[in-house]
Amino acid sequence: MKKLSEKEIEKHLEELDGWEFVNGAIETSFEFKNFKEAFSVMTRIAFECEAQSHHPDWSNVYNSLNIRLNTHDADGVTEKDFKLAQSIEDIIESE
Repeated sequence: MKKLSEKEIEKHLEELDGWEFVNGAIETSFEFKNFKEAFSVMTRIAFECEAQSHHPDWSNVYNSLNIRLNTHDADGVTEKDFKLAQSIEDIIESE
């Protein structure tokens, strides 16, 4: 998988709401009503990550979820990251 240039990354980010390019990865945060809702969404995202064989760096504290994506094998952001980011957005929007 080819590492994207910063210009390519910025173009892809125009298609995602709330994602930013920070220190070699794309990242975003979500806030939910409570821990149960956050964990439920994380579980749905986890199944999608497994299906795509691509796993985020993420953290959860109570009702917040922070997600950071990059492709370690490419040492940067690739199309694979944007595919997963779009899937995550689709899951969030369906809630």
